[in-house]
Amino acid sequence: MALAIAHSRGLDGLQAPPVLVEVHLANGLPTFTLVGLPDTEVKEARDRVRAAIVNSGFEFPAKRITVNLAPADLPKESGRFDLPIALGILAASGQIPAPALSDYEFAGELSLSGELRPVRGALAMALQTADSGKAFILPEASAREAALTGCENIYSASSLLEVCAHLSGQNALPRPAAVDLENAPVFADLSEVRGQSQAKRALEIAAAGNHSLLMIGPPGSGKSMLAARLPGLMPALDTEAAKASAAVLSLVGQFRPERFGQRPYRAPHHTASAVALVGGGNPPRPGEISLAHQGVMFLDELPEFDRKVLETLREPLESGRIHIARAARHAEFPAEFQLVAAMNPCPCGFNGHSNGKCRCSPDQIARYRGKLSGPFLDRIDLLIEVPALPVDTLAGKSDGESSAAVRGRVQTALAMQRERQRKPNARLTPTEVETHCTPDTAGASLLKQASQRLDLSARAWHRILKVARTIADLADSAAVRAPHVAEAIQYRRLSGG
Repeated sequence: MALAIAHSRGLDGLQAPPVLVEVHLANGLPTFTLVGLPDTEVKEARDRVRAAIVNSGFEFPAKRITVNLAPADLPKESGRFDLPIALGILAASGQIPAPALSDYEFAGELSLSGELRPVRGALAMALQTADSGKAFILPEASAREAALTGCENIYSASSLLEVCAHLSGQNALPRPAAVDLENAPVFADLSEVRGQSQAKRALEIAAAGNHSLLMIGPPGSGKSMLAARLPGLMPALDTEAAKASAAVLSLVGQFRPERFGQRPYRAPHHTASAVALVGGGNPPRPGEISLAHQGVMFLDELPEFDRKVLETLREPLESGRIHIARAARHAEFPAEFQLVAAMNPCPCGFNGHSNGKCRCSPDQIARYRGKLSGPFLDRIDLLIEVPALPVDTLAGKSDGESSAAVRGRVQTALAMQRERQRKPNARLTPTEVETHCTPDTAGASLLKQASQRLDLSARAWHRILKVARTIADLADSAAVRAPHVAEAIQYRRLSGG
């Protein structure tokens, strides 16, 4: 048979559209032509496939070989098409049965010896392969990852020869081995942080409602320690959320199957560009905010980030998604991340410190804090000060609550939210805020007074109500009362302006 067709999958954002690998053999001078908008990685498959076929004991046909990757307008990248191209050549030359290819989809990069190497995006591809009715053959590491989707028609292969033996009916391929999930994520414990009772309380509220948090304090006050302990206060992801998080991480090859269900924690450096944070490139790939989907993103030294970079976070903080538009391609990625940020009160970091070291002028402090725009700060739910610790507190013994104790209260509060509105309080729409977060008479009066004195925006008004709803949930209160509103208002104020 001079023509053979194998099925595979491409990647377009989080989508994995089907790709037909059409292989045609014709008489003429021996050539190997790849068409269908392949990039450099795919074009290099010609040499990998030739060597893999020969070293696997098959004959590479000395004919004019044309490989078409359809649809032609979808960019093809990475080495995932090596395996279907090799199988198409073998089927077209009659070395393996061509009809067997129609029942499977294939993805895998070939080494020169014919061994299969893992590919990016296996989990994202497997999520959509399940709807096609075909089985999916993948390299061993990628198959273990894809099996986490719950799809049963996944086979694991270690070499091209094993795949050919399976298609010829000689030796069936095995199912992927079960993944040994880690019993519990290894996060630092909250009890290690001494003092900072108000900051710990804010951290608990942030975890219980998925609220964003900004901590302001001098160097060494414990801001980074507190942020690193936030994921340990949050419950493990449910199955659907875990799949969504894993699918994004799989696109960039950073997903570890044994950490399935654990919340990601991302901490990009302040030199990161806007593309690194929100995603981009051609074809578009997810950035840090999408890699932190269903998890935590910590931005240390917040004013040191470029202001334009921070402004790009405004939309995903509101919508939970990021749309990347390029001249030729568009892609949308999920970005339901929990932002935790830290900053110093002034350029030197010691403004208001008891040691009196600060020599920053008011203009320098204003310019430093002015790097954060009002609209950006308006989108942060909790703003707190983390003061320097006195010597007595540092010298004393740690007597704070453990992460496990706080996590128990957080889980109870999140369970109440799922039962009431099926989402965390931070994701409530304005209509849902009116339904679920309306305070009692005393609370409403208090909020009006605070709005006038603090000149709160409509967005800040709603965020106070969301935080108050979370505080009420932690107190196991069905109603939002004045004490809950009062505490929420305190997290919108920063002493010293």
